[in-house]
Amino acid sequence: MNMEKLQESMYKLIVETSTNLPKDVRRAIKSAKEKENAGTRAAMSLATITNNISMADDNVSPICQDTGLPTFKIKTPVGVNQLEIKEAIKKAMVQATTDGKMRPNSVDSLTGKNSGDNLGLGLPVMKFDQWEKDYIDIRLILKGGGCENKNIQYSLPCELEGLGKAGRDLDGIRKCILHSVYQAQGQGCSAGFIGVGIGGDRSSGYDLAKEQLFRSAEDVNPNEDLRKLEEYIMENANKLGIGTMGFGGETTLLGCKIGVMHRIPASFFVSVAYNCWAFRRLGVNINPETGEIMEWQYQDGEKIDFAAEKELETAVAETAAATEAASREVTLEAPITEEQIRSLKVGDVVHINGMMYTGRDAIHKHLSENDAPIDLNGQVIYHCGPVMLKDQEGKWHVKAAGPTTSIREEPYQGDIMKKFGIRAVIGKGGMGPKTLAALAEHGGVYLNAIGGAAQYYADCIKSVEGVNFMEFGIPEAMWHLKVEKFTAVVTMDSHGNSLHKDVAQSSLEKLAAFKEPVFK
Repeated sequence: MNMEKLQESMYKLIVETSTNLPKDVRRAIKSAKEKENAGTRAAMSLATITNNISMADDNVSPICQDTGLPTFKIKTPVGVNQLEIKEAIKKAMVQATTDGKMRPNSVDSLTGKNSGDNLGLGLPVMKFDQWEKDYIDIRLILKGGGCENKNIQYSLPCELEGLGKAGRDLDGIRKCILHSVYQAQGQGCSAGFIGVGIGGDRSSGYDLAKEQLFRSAEDVNPNEDLRKLEEYIMENANKLGIGTMGFGGETTLLGCKIGVMHRIPASFFVSVAYNCWAFRRLGVNINPETGEIMEWQYQDGEKIDFAAEKELETAVAETAAATEAASREVTLEAPITEEQIRSLKVGDVVHINGMMYTGRDAIHKHLSENDAPIDLNGQVIYHCGPVMLKDQEGKWHVKAAGPTTSIREEPYQGDIMKKFGIRAVIGKGGMGPKTLAALAEHGGVYLNAIGGAAQYYADCIKSVEGVNFMEFGIPEAMWHLKVEKFTAVVTMDSHGNSLHKDVAQSSLEKLAAFKEPVFK
């Protein structure tokens, strides 16, 4: 095999998967967008998402800054050297990371040190099978941490919140799948896709669930019972009212694929792999002699080209009028006063100009135990791990910069805000009761940005003014960013109100409507 050509083909696969959303996923998002009510937070979110997809196309840059844990599924003819394929993938991954098409995401589990090149023990994940066809089939999925953290596994029989007892039958499986959508809320960047694995053991069940994510969003399950179950879930999960980003709305689920395998009598697992709207998975057929790409997978049919910039501006303006009577558009520039913060209420659309500072898991833990390297009084913290690239003059540039899931910082956030005088936090998915109480006590606000909209928000960042804690790695460092019209929605205010709490309660009530048996 021509190793140079194979490495080139793998580089193309990695870059395309990170930057170019598959055609079947685009069609699913377009369909959801057409169903959403105009002038709502969900409509604004979908407009931002489609704008972001278009910008990623134009810039050939990551759709989402969290380029995930790369997982390759590879089928080879008998006799093909799998070691050569592994080597080509690793070299291509290093090149893609160097070029800013992938964020360095490989972290030592014991030391926390980032390898800087997406390589490490067990990474990237490569799973091989042999088959009797005469070409190599290589498929890649980039599944980010926000949606990976919403994976869930059930052991039947069990008791489910809102749904009661789930038994070892098709109806019990139905309840588990509905519950999996409910528990994800907006934290996994809904509207999302789910893969479900029925049976196996704890590890093989999850493998089967993730394998379903490699199916086309538009295929038909050959198992009649599973086909009916997939259709039922798609119809009824969207009645929960969770909506895009958990803001409420008509579309919570964009796709559901279910697989089954045998199990042992004592165990009955239902495993669910959740994937965000930024469903980045592509595949190629490779010539085993030349290493060249013969054909791309998931690219049949019409490609939807989203051009939604004007639509986005309209949606943002309409949102202010459509949410609550007191909602409005507000422009803020740090340092922000407590008086400004306490004037904000859930539903307000906020545009930020000036400085903000990124902070994720490592930063929050550090600040809980140490002083801050800069004065954070009145400032804005952005839960973000950007994709960064340094030019020849040593200047940093932001290549992708969407929000990360905020709930991971719940143990620290309220205390840090009070300790340093931070007034606003930006992230996605909302936070819990400890943070909500601190916002009321201290005079703070939580702003929900649109998850996965890494190109849209990167465009709002006009310069990188500095950086601290590079020893934590690029995603975990504290980046000093100068922004213009960085738009987000107030979803937790200083008056004890939380949109996330309200949507969770409302969706739980709607979930209870599906308690009675459906499949006998």
